[in-house]
Amino acid sequence: MSAALEARDVYRFHDVDGHRHPVLKAISFSLERGTFTTIMGPSGSGKSTLLHILAGLDTPSAGDVLLDDVSIATADEESRTRLRRERIGFIFQFFNLMPDLTVEENVQLPLLIAGLDPARYRDRIDELFDLLRLQDLRNRAPRRLSGGEMQRTSIARALVTEPPLLLADEPTGNLSSKDGETIVKTLRDVADRFHTTVLLVTHNPRDAAAGDRVLFLHDGQMNPEHALIGGNLSAADVFRRLQELGI
Repeated sequence: MSAALEARDVYRFHDVDGHRHPVLKAISFSLERGTFTTIMGPSGSGKSTLLHILAGLDTPSAGDVLLDDVSIATADEESRTRLRRERIGFIFQFFNLMPDLTVEENVQLPLLIAGLDPARYRDRIDELFDLLRLQDLRNRAPRRLSGGEMQRTSIARALVTEPPLLLADEPTGNLSSKDGETIVKTLRDVADRFHTTVLLVTHNPRDAAAGDRVLFLHDGQMNPEHALIGGNLSAADVFRRLQELGI
């Protein structure tokens, strides 16, 4: 079976004062279907840039990204938009909820954008609201939610169209430690319950330890041979590997 997502020798350069500055260098790895993978790296290591390229929100300077064997990097903008809409859910650090919509209306929004009838997805929405403990918050506006509740709403929104791939960019960065633990556990549950392929990028060793596999990104470089295999990892295990790698 082919990988759910594959990065092949991905580079990204930014122009700085007329010189090309490498942000990502020869990134290659793949994600098995239904697994929960984390990428650990400090601020400025290129995590968000990599995630945006994997999601088709940005393009690599060289290399390719394959989603279900379809190239995202070489697709035109219309094709990338369709792939994102149909195949990828994205969770942002800053929630990005529509302030004038209720929780339920925010969750339904991707369906409406895709021209789908939310009524036909009632079972899916109810299942997500049960999983994410949002049933009693359906009619609330985002301003009346806690940070953890807003992030759980954004997860439901990302999953409502049943994407096979879920990408999460520092989803606990603006949350309390307790709410952050809940969000990471929820992502674990999503991978197990829906067989969704989940990729989380983080600078938090505790969050990284939740993955089936932990990859390490530093100065735009990643060596899959340095990965930790999860199952019973702790934050201390991740921290020790960071020290071993000099990160």
